[in-house]
Amino acid sequence: MRLGFSIARTRSLGAIITVIFLGGCTSGGSAAPPSGSSAGGMGSDVGGMANVATGGGSNGGAPLSTSAGATNAAGATDAGGGVSSAAGATNGGMGGAAGAANDPGVPQQDYASKVNPWIESNKGRWFFSTPAAMPFGMVKLTPHSKNQDQGGGGYNYSVPTALGFCHVHGWMSTGLCVMPTSGGNFNVTSGEDGWKSNYSHATETVTPGYHKLHLDKYNIDVELTTTNRVGFSRYTFDQTGSADIVINLGGPAGPATMRNGSLTQISPTELNGYYDRTNGIWGGPTSVRTFFVIMLDKPASKLTTYQNTYGSSGYLTFSSVTQGEVIQMKAAISYTSLDNARANLQAELNHWDFELVRKAAHDEWNRMLNKIQVTGGTPDQQVKFYTDLWHVLLGREMTEDVNGAYPDYTNGKGGNDNVLKVRNVPLNVDGTPKFHIYNSDAFWLTMWNLNTLWGLAWPEVLDSVANSLLEMGRVGGAMDRGPNLGGYSHIMTGAPASMVVAAAYETGAYSFDPMAAFQQIKKDQSVGGIEGVDDFYVSHGWMQGNAGETLEDSFEDWCAAQMANKLGLTADYTEFMRRSKGWQNVYNPDSKFIFPKDANGNWTSSDPLSGAGWVEANSWQATWFTPHEVNKLVQLMGGSDTYCTKLDSAFKMSVAQDFAFGYGSGTISYSNQPGCADAHLFNYAGKPWLSQYWVRQVQAKTYGGVTPDLAVQGTCGSKPILDVTSPIFDTVRIALNPKYYPGGQFVITTKNNSAANMYIQSATLNGQPLDNSWFLHSQFSAGGELDLTLGPQPNQSWGVKQLPPSDSNPLPN
Repeated sequence: MRLGFSIARTRSLGAIITVIFLGGCTSGGSAAPPSGSSAGGMGSDVGGMANVATGGGSNGGAPLSTSAGATNAAGATDAGGGVSSAAGATNGGMGGAAGAANDPGVPQQDYASKVNPWIESNKGRWFFSTPAAMPFGMVKLTPHSKNQDQGGGGYNYSVPTALGFCHVHGWMSTGLCVMPTSGGNFNVTSGEDGWKSNYSHATETVTPGYHKLHLDKYNIDVELTTTNRVGFSRYTFDQTGSADIVINLGGPAGPATMRNGSLTQISPTELNGYYDRTNGIWGGPTSVRTFFVIMLDKPASKLTTYQNTYGSSGYLTFSSVTQGEVIQMKAAISYTSLDNARANLQAELNHWDFELVRKAAHDEWNRMLNKIQVTGGTPDQQVKFYTDLWHVLLGREMTEDVNGAYPDYTNGKGGNDNVLKVRNVPLNVDGTPKFHIYNSDAFWLTMWNLNTLWGLAWPEVLDSVANSLLEMGRVGGAMDRGPNLGGYSHIMTGAPASMVVAAAYETGAYSFDPMAAFQQIKKDQSVGGIEGVDDFYVSHGWMQGNAGETLEDSFEDWCAAQMANKLGLTADYTEFMRRSKGWQNVYNPDSKFIFPKDANGNWTSSDPLSGAGWVEANSWQATWFTPHEVNKLVQLMGGSDTYCTKLDSAFKMSVAQDFAFGYGSGTISYSNQPGCADAHLFNYAGKPWLSQYWVRQVQAKTYGGVTPDLAVQGTCGSKPILDVTSPIFDTVRIALNPKYYPGGQFVITTKNNSAANMYIQSATLNGQPLDNSWFLHSQFSAGGELDLTLGPQPNQSWGVKQLPPSDSNPLPN
C-alpha cells in the first residue's frame, strides 16, 4: 500500500522543474546529435523545456527533470480567462490580477488564461483536475465523471458525465457531493446513477478559479468558484418547474468513502452537518470527520433525508423555479467543528457576489503564476508550462481553519490513535495562521521537483510546507512522508520530509527554529524513526535486500549531515556523513550496477531490469541515484567516459518508449521520481553537452503532450547549487520574494534559441563569463541575469572548467 504512487501523480508534479529556467521549445528543425550519440529520439518536435535545472543537492545533487507550459486540447480562451471549446478565439481574459508578482516594475500578465485544466485529465487522479479551487485551497469544487482515485478518476475529459459536484478533492480526502436537478427527474435509491447527467465540452468553460458546464438532463447551467474554504455554486434553471439539490453524504467517492452523514436544516436557507471520511485507499486515519455549513440565497421548500447502507443524505426541494432563475449556494467546510465551518464561511464569503469571488480567485492565480514570467516558445509550450505550474500550486490542501484550528489524529508516537484532537497553528499578529497544515501525497524524492521549484519562485510555500511537517513531528512524533488530514499514511519509504526541511534551511527559505528542526530530523533518521533504518544499516551501511532504500537513506543522511555542519554539530555531522557513504556497499564493480544485498553480503539480484530489491525502480534506472556523491560513482565506474557511455546508452535504449515506463521497467524512466535527475548527470561527469541534448529530448518526448491523454507526460547542501542545461524559452523572469531573497528578480535569457540550437556555446552571469554548468543558489537569491548563447553543435569546451560539486569533488571555500 505504501508503494501506491501513480504515474499520473508523478507527471503532474514532476513535469515542471526542468523548464523553469529553461526556455521554450520550438517545433520542427533538427540538431546535430552529440558525438557518440544517435539522433534516435529526435522527431519533428525536438524542442524541450530545457533546463537551468534548479537542482539537486549542493555538493552534488542532480537537479530535477521536468518541464512545463502546455496547451489546450481543443479550445480557446473565453472572456473570463478560461479554456472554452465553444469560444474558438482568445478574447482577452480577465487580466490585471491583483497583487504584483513582487516587482512592481514588471507588468502582470494573465497567465491564468493560459492554463488548460483538461490536459492529461483522462489519466489523472481524484484531485488532479479541479479548476474551481484556490492555490492549496481546502475546497476543490468540481464535477467528477469517474468515481475512482487513479487512472482518470475524478474529472475525466473523455467521460462527459457529471456524477456530482464534490467540494473535497484531495489526497485521500473527499465528500460533500451535491447535484442540482429539475422536474423531480432523479432517484436517490440508485445513488449517482439515479441523478447523473451528461454535458458537452462545447458549452464548458474551465480556468483556474472557475468551472462552468450545462447539465443536459436537467437543462441547468452550473457555475463553480471558491475561496480557500468555501465552495460557491450558481445554478441557472432554463425551464420553469420544480427543482431539487441532492446532498450526498454516503458512499464511495474517489479515494475514500463517506459514512455516518448527518444533515440538519436550521432554516429554509441554512443547513449544517457532517460526514466521516473512511477507507482511505493508502491508509491514513481510520475515520476523519468533515463538518460543513450550507447557505442558500433562495429559501428551500423542504429538506428530505434518506438512508442507505452508508448513513444519511438528503435533498432540498424548491417547489417552483422560473425559467432563467438563479439559485446560489455557499458551502464551507472544517475538519475541526461546525462552529469553525461557520467561522470559515463568515470570514471568507459573507456576501452573494459570485462574479467578485470568481475574479478574486482568477486574480490570486495570476498573482502566483506571475512569479515566473516566460517569453518565447510556442503557444502550446507556454500553455503547458503554466498548466504545470498550476498543478504544482494545486495538488495539496490546507486543513486548518481561518482561526488556525486543525485536526490531529496522531498518537504522539509516529502513528494514529484515530481520536480527533483540535490543535492550533501559531498565529500572526493579525490572527491569521503563520503557516498551513497540509494534506499531501508523499514528498518522496521531491528534491527533483517541488522542493527546488517552490524554493525558487515561492519560497514562502517551501517555508510553510516545512513548518507544517515540523508541526506534525512536534505533535505526532514524526514527520510523515504523506500527511493525511491530521494523521499518518506512512506511504512510500525513507524520511523525505527531512529533505524538505533541509532544503528550506539551506536556501534561506525558512522561519522555523533550525536547531529544533534538526533534532526532529535526527529523531526521524535514527533507529526506530520513520526513515526505517535499523541497526544493521547503521553498522554495515546498507538496508538488507533493498538497494532503493539504501540509496534513499544515504542521501537523506547526507542532507542531515549538511544541516548539522552548518549548525556546528560536529559529532552529528561526522556520523551522518559516515552513514551517507553506505551506498558504496551495494555497488557491484563487476557489472558496474548497484544491486541489493542480503545480510551476508550476497547479491540478491543480478538482473539490472528487475525491480526486486528496489522501490518503484530497477538497477538501470536507479544506479545513478547518488546525488550527493556523483563524482564518487564516476570514479567507481572507471571514469567519465565509462560513466557517460553507460548512461548515454540507457537513454538510447529508452527513446522508443519516450523515456516512460511502468514502475521497475526500462532503462530510463521519467514516469516516476527515481529517474528524474538522470539527464542532468552528464554535467557532473564532465560532458554537459549530453545533458543539454537529453534534457531537450526528454522534454519533447516525455513532457511535451498537451491533450487530455498526454502531458506527463533539491537542494540540501550547505552551499546549494543550480544546474544549467539547454533552455527552450527565450526569457524566464523569476520574481524573488524579498522576505527570503534580497535580489528582486533573476532573469534567464537566450540568444539564437531554436529546436536545432540546443547546445550552449557560452554563458555569462551578471555580465561575467560563466564557464561552469552550475552556479550557487546564493547567486540566484541575490538577483541577476544569466545569459546563454546557443548553437546547433556541442561546444565541448564549455561547462567543464570546474565540474558541479559533489561530496567527492567538494566546493572550494
